[in-house]
Amino acid sequence: MSYPAGYKYTTDHEWIEIAGDRGTVGITDYAQQQLGDVVYIDLPEVGTKLKAGQSFGTIESVKAVSELYSPTAGEVVEVNSGLKDKPEQVNSNPHGSWMIRIKLADPSATGSLLDASQYADLVK
Repeated sequence: MSYPAGYKYTTDHEWIEIAGDRGTVGITDYAQQQLGDVVYIDLPEVGTKLKAGQSFGTIESVKAVSELYSPTAGEVVEVNSGLKDKPEQVNSNPHGSWMIRIKLADPSATGSLLDASQYADLVK
């Protein structure tokens, strides 16, 4: 599996795509494989303020319920409500199925995140 080079990754298997002061967040292909068939996703309200590493919701599969963690600090400005009706999109297109968009508290505070090759090494 290849991981998009423009994204940054957490050791908890979330990705973030940063554009200016906004970040789009989802889970990686590795994460969806570990979860199995996703049946439900619980996401925060717009306006929720998050710290880096803070849980922003849960993802439920036929096997387990897992926390979703914010890769960086910021405020939720958009939520992908389409995932409420079609959570299985995360299985078929994990790197294209975003969950939340956040306005970054500090766009430069992404140094602890992994790049695509570091993440690929982590999940080998």
